[in-house]
Amino acid sequence: MTEKAKRRGRKALSPIHPNAAGLDVGATFHVIAVPGERDRQPVRSFRSFTGELHQMADWLKQVGVTTVAMESTGVYWIPVYEILESHGFEVLLVNARDVKNVPGRKTDVNDAQWLQQLHQYGLLRASFRPREAVVRLRAYLRHRERLIDYAASHIQHMQKALMQMNVQLHHVVTDITGVTGMKIIRAIVDGVRDPAALAENRDVRCKESLETIREALTGNYLPEHVFALRQALELYQFHQVKVTECDAEIEKALEKLTDCRKAPEAPLPKVRHVRGQNEPTFEVRAALYKLLGADLSQIHGFGPYTVLRLVAECGDDMRKWPTAKHFASWLCLAPGNKISGGRLLSSKTRRSSNRATGLLRIAAVNIGKTQTALGAFYRRLAARTGKAKAVTATARKLAVLFYNALRFGMAYADPGATYYEERYKQRLVHHLHRRAREMGYSLVPRQAMGVS
Repeated sequence: MTEKAKRRGRKALSPIHPNAAGLDVGATFHVIAVPGERDRQPVRSFRSFTGELHQMADWLKQVGVTTVAMESTGVYWIPVYEILESHGFEVLLVNARDVKNVPGRKTDVNDAQWLQQLHQYGLLRASFRPREAVVRLRAYLRHRERLIDYAASHIQHMQKALMQMNVQLHHVVTDITGVTGMKIIRAIVDGVRDPAALAENRDVRCKESLETIREALTGNYLPEHVFALRQALELYQFHQVKVTECDAEIEKALEKLTDCRKAPEAPLPKVRHVRGQNEPTFEVRAALYKLLGADLSQIHGFGPYTVLRLVAECGDDMRKWPTAKHFASWLCLAPGNKISGGRLLSSKTRRSSNRATGLLRIAAVNIGKTQTALGAFYRRLAARTGKAKAVTATARKLAVLFYNALRFGMAYADPGATYYEERYKQRLVHHLHRRAREMGYSLVPRQAMGVS
């Protein structure tokens, strides 16, 4: 076959997005590349100032660009994404792991041109980003988590100050930020040193006796340790105030999401989960019931706050993923498929920093302690393959339940741990009968042989 015939039979790639641009995001400046025939200078640099970002958008319109591909680099991409989107561009946010740079010297110009070429031929896959209202809710919830983390660090500072004073408060109360603990800490900061007077702040629900608490509160109250305790307490209370303010903004964001939604005709089911210590103060279940049309907190392992964070991370529209398998794969909860030469090299799940995946894994651990079908599944798998794989498999089942409930409105009904164990025994017996038939034998129950 001649070289000319080979070239004739070879099909060239045709552009899918002819009006595509590639953007390499940086901290101080951004490099953007457009098709070479659109401008004398197809690759340009713009500083990260807001004014120059608008100039970049105007230039892209002048050269006829309609879609832009960019990597998700830190948080530098956020203002660029929002400004380009406000100018009417279709922006593809690409995971840097999925983009391999062109071989050779690596520069910002090469990166931008490579992104432009890949996007032009339709070789890039956009990362998931929910609609604007959900993005706003997600930002508030992530900020709230950071505030809780800051408050938790000051709890540790209070514990350290108490230990330096040899006040064994954390040994006689379950939580020093509970009713009894906070009353005692405030009294110490206010100058009370008498153990008997401090012990009078004991709540009636406290398990330890008054005498035990009195002995634990006999300490060495040096002024430098009391000063550290006072500042840690003030900082903890300050962050609690900020968490309350954040809760108010989250409630407003939820109200905007549910403005155009009609409340379901069926009444809200009975509450299944007790409200946790760090959950929002407003009624989350009612707002989510109106938004989603179902109470997903009825699923074991899902509290209202967990469902709220899952909606903020994954959105309220599951049509972004064609099937539940696609959704589980996006969460990195599906087995890998690394095959070469017809051999399966690895089926490990990919590592993920997805917050929704973390929430599902935590829910899987919690559900393993319940007498439910999912709890029995977790315990049996943990005994056979280990807890790590059991957590992943149970988290995947929860992800499928979450997807089906939002996409198809499927109701959750738990058959119970006994039902799961019985089905497992039936599968095991069926497998034994099949293996026996293959080997020319037949299994007979002990009762049929008259053996007790």
